[in-house]
Amino acid sequence: MSTTTDPNAIADISAQAFWARPRREREADFARLRAEQPVSWQRQPEGLLVTADGAGADAEAHLTGGYWALSRYDDIRAVSRNPQDFCSAKGVMFEDVPQEFLDMAISILAMDDPRHAAVRGLISSAFTPKQVKALEDGVRRDARQVVDELPDADSDDFVEHVSKRVPLMTIMRMLGVPEEDRERLVHYSDAMVSWSDPEYLQGRDGLAVVGEALWILHQACSELAEQRRAEPTDDLLSALVHARIDGRTLTTEEIAAFFVLLSVAGNDTTRHTTSHAMIALQDNPDQRALLLEDLDGRLPVAAEEFVRWASPVMTFRRTATRDTEIRGQAIAEGDKVVLVYPSGNRDETAFDRPERFDVLRTPNRHLGFGGGGPHYCLGAPLAKVQLRAVFSELLGRYPRIEVGEPRQVVGNFVDGINLLPFRL
Repeated sequence: MSTTTDPNAIADISAQAFWARPRREREADFARLRAEQPVSWQRQPEGLLVTADGAGADAEAHLTGGYWALSRYDDIRAVSRNPQDFCSAKGVMFEDVPQEFLDMAISILAMDDPRHAAVRGLISSAFTPKQVKALEDGVRRDARQVVDELPDADSDDFVEHVSKRVPLMTIMRMLGVPEEDRERLVHYSDAMVSWSDPEYLQGRDGLAVVGEALWILHQACSELAEQRRAEPTDDLLSALVHARIDGRTLTTEEIAAFFVLLSVAGNDTTRHTTSHAMIALQDNPDQRALLLEDLDGRLPVAAEEFVRWASPVMTFRRTATRDTEIRGQAIAEGDKVVLVYPSGNRDETAFDRPERFDVLRTPNRHLGFGGGGPHYCLGAPLAKVQLRAVFSELLGRYPRIEVGEPRQVVGNFVDGINLLPFRL
């Protein structure tokens, strides 16, 4: 397979410059891809290992680095629900990353059954409807505290004061992280999705930043795991330390990989959805008014639209396990297939007027938590509880809150916002 983008391709979504563009411009290219090239061949993504001129740290990875990009809703769902033909264990990140990164940071995302089913089955006990219900009172208390502590001054950062605080409090409490360590560990979890953002890197080497973050997060988890082995407590980390899968306990490295995954996924997705939803409510005052007419009654439906609109996780990858085809396009065994979620969530064949932010949208079978199948987001129920709690407290007390211009995180994985001025 060629390592270059199809010369007839509508958009080169492997370029970092593509993901640095405003959302509306990216969405316009996705719309053209859906209409004309729903399965497009793309070159090796620019990123940690491969530079813009194609010179990579790993030449063999570059030779096999191209991929098929899926921009249609139905295709993304079909591949997500077919792990037999499209596996995860050969990597799920958009770009090629070192195997050590997969081992240390991705955990169950880069596993296939039966191993995936066994480990996910253990972890899922923390995310059952009963467990999420038990967590709900704590989440609401957290949201109330966050709004109570909002500063009166204008131009403070909405991300720092609102978006990141509730997910940080919830996830770190679930993992049993001491309060004095939470901010520090979330700082390093940010690095895991900011390796391509020049504003975040400030001239530092992306691989070095990720490596440092991984080392610190693993070290912190290893210390906590040792404490839980000696003195178990009522948290998820204790459950992982003492669980047995296939007749053995999880290694410290396996537990630390999940610790990294949950620290990142549990914080960043809800955080960025909160920021994008706040911007959307300001840009669509009619929708804010509709929501405020019956805030708590309409928030469960609105929260689903928040996630669809934000599409906080933009891409994941699968690898073909056999020769097959998608929409008539031959896919060879070993070919990489990238699922482009923000495009699927704007697919005109799946949603009525998808370009419209609609807090009453129903049905809303969006791809914000994945396309279904074995890797559907475990934390989806908890994320919805957090979103409802945050916006219930925030808009209930400050219905006219205003936000300024966001500063986006540049990258092809998470559609993040790292600064958002606000005024109460």
